[in-house]
Amino acid sequence: MASTAAGKQRIPKVAKVKNKAPAEVQITAEQLLREAKERELELLPPPPKQKITDEEELNDYKLRKRKGFEDHIRKNRTVISNWIKYAQWEESLKEVQRARSIYERALDVDHRNIALWLKYAEMEMKNRQVNHARNIWDRAITILPRVNQFWYKYTYMEEMVGNVAGCRQVFERWMEWEPDEQAWHSYINFELRYKEVEKARCIYERYILSRALKNWIKYARFEEKHGYIGHGRKVFERAVEFFGEEYIDEHLYVAFARFEEKQKEFERVRVIYKYALDRIPKQQAQELFKNYTVFEKKFGDRRGIEDVIVSKRRFQYEEEVKANPHNYDAWFDYLRLVESDADPDTVREVYERAIANIPPIQEKRHWRRYIYLWINYALYEELEVKDPERTRQVYQACLELIPHKKFTFAKMWLLYGQFEIRQKNLPFARRGLGTAIGKCPKNKLFKGYIELELQLREFDRCRKLYEKYLEFAPENCTTWIKFGELETILGDVERARAIFELAIGQPRLDMPEVLWKSYIDFEIEQEEYEKTRQLYKRLLQRTQHVKVWISYAQFELSVDSEDRLAKCRQIYEEANKALRSCEEKEERLMLLESWRDFEAEFGTDNTRDRVRKLVPEKVKKRRKLVAEDGSDAGWEEYYDYIFPEDSANQPNLKLLAMAKMWKKQQQQEEDDDDDEEDEEEEEEEEEEEKEGEESPKAPREMVTGEDNHNDRDDQDDDDDDDDDQDKKKEEDHGKDKDKDSDES
Repeated sequence: MASTAAGKQRIPKVAKVKNKAPAEVQITAEQLLREAKERELELLPPPPKQKITDEEELNDYKLRKRKGFEDHIRKNRTVISNWIKYAQWEESLKEVQRARSIYERALDVDHRNIALWLKYAEMEMKNRQVNHARNIWDRAITILPRVNQFWYKYTYMEEMVGNVAGCRQVFERWMEWEPDEQAWHSYINFELRYKEVEKARCIYERYILSRALKNWIKYARFEEKHGYIGHGRKVFERAVEFFGEEYIDEHLYVAFARFEEKQKEFERVRVIYKYALDRIPKQQAQELFKNYTVFEKKFGDRRGIEDVIVSKRRFQYEEEVKANPHNYDAWFDYLRLVESDADPDTVREVYERAIANIPPIQEKRHWRRYIYLWINYALYEELEVKDPERTRQVYQACLELIPHKKFTFAKMWLLYGQFEIRQKNLPFARRGLGTAIGKCPKNKLFKGYIELELQLREFDRCRKLYEKYLEFAPENCTTWIKFGELETILGDVERARAIFELAIGQPRLDMPEVLWKSYIDFEIEQEEYEKTRQLYKRLLQRTQHVKVWISYAQFELSVDSEDRLAKCRQIYEEANKALRSCEEKEERLMLLESWRDFEAEFGTDNTRDRVRKLVPEKVKKRRKLVAEDGSDAGWEEYYDYIFPEDSANQPNLKLLAMAKMWKKQQQQEEDDDDDEEDEEEEEEEEEEEKEGEESPKAPREMVTGEDNHNDRDDQDDDDDDDDDQDKKKEEDHGKDKDKDSDES
């Protein structure tokens, strides 16, 4: 009835959710599961317990259960769990023979099932059927020899029953199958439990020949643990020979060193670490470095610690240069480290490795760092090793390597020349520098060679070098100046003057103003004032720069003569006339300021007034800006100078003067208005005081008088407010006029 009623119930329709916003209180899946667990209402009651009172009921129960188990097995013979349950039920009834029969039937179905063998053997051991269990284990390890669990259970059973010889025999059978490490260690631990150290050693000897490195270390520790130090050392030595350099490992040497460290053999430890570091690749020796450093800090001296640190840093630099051979900064650091603590042969080897990494591109920017490797190499050979012949070979090899047709390094040529001079081989030095000038002339080469010859006081050679230098770079003003100064020092004035004349006659110069200044200073030093004037005139024919005029005027002022002021003033006059057509008004202003300073110091009142009238007016102007695309970019304010001498600026000056006069008149009118208002206020105050003195006789009149007086005060205040408003309007109007005048 209930089922038909349930079938007739209609399934409710799923309501459409209109509000899809998340609820304020969120319910998690964990809460739902917890509530479902708490509300388990449909719990089936356990079946009633049945009590068997007589043998007939027991036999009936057994028959019924056996029939059920047999039915399950008949339905699915391959389900081993049914067989195991059946056998365990029979075992619970103490029907061991029946249980044994069931296990045998199950093994006929699946003899490779590990759980079945284990349950079968455990049943026999529970019932103290040792021989049956032994037979089962023998059958199991024969059929499935790679299942370690059978062997462990078998050996454990034999050891528990006290059959040590049988257990050893089982282990030997097991070892023939070459099991994993744990099996060997179980065998060794078994022998050690019975104090059979020699037999355990024999097992280790068989075990380590075909196993990994860690087993050798375990064997050595085993010997050390039992006090056989000599045997332990021999094990480590055999391991080093067994693995050789092909399969070398840092862990073996670390363990060997720690073993020797425990025996206080510190020299042996140091030798082991150094031997390993020399043979193990650097990237595989991190742990070795770390342990070596710790050992030296514990038991070594300062030198030993430094050796460890140097070795570690050397390894780091080796990794860097191996990753990028053209990382010259890493090479510099590596060489600095090696130079501080290594023999010359090692340093040379590292230098040779470094200079072998030639830049792949023949561009000077790629060679700038590389060339310093050669320089440091040469300096090391000269200063540290003190081998001049090898130093000379380094310099020559470097100079042959540089592609001089594309670029050169003047520094290298000069260092080679200086080295030869230090070795007192002047012809070699000159030959090298001459070759440099012939192959690849450079300014630095010429300067260095000339400086060298100057130090040697070879002035004829200096002259020849200057001539070659000027043929190479005739536009270099510094060279002309230095050449002229050399001739001046040597006392050949005419030759120096000729050099300066040649210099200023060159069509192209890099710094002509410096050259002209040096020539003028040279003539002033020689006190050739007339020639100096001629030079200034020649220079002014080429340029009308304001500084030239000012310098010319100061020169005339510095000359000790009677008419020096007149000449100076005349030059200022000429300069002012010449600069009228100049577009740069700041230069003309600079000239007038210099002239004004001169007149302030040496001039009269008339000359000062005259120069003061020439000084321009500074005016603020506006101009329209145009952007790059031609659009309007607004207005810009700038300052301009209006010179009184210029006829075109006269109307502007008149307009400025009129604007200033109008502004002054406005200020005067405002001052007059302020004075009149002050006088009127004072008269009103006096009249009020007189009226106050006449009124004490009649109190009623006094009251009315006070009212009238208050009315009058209110009216006066209104009048004052009107006057203030008119005054403000006039001031605003005056300010607008001032602003208009400024803009004009």
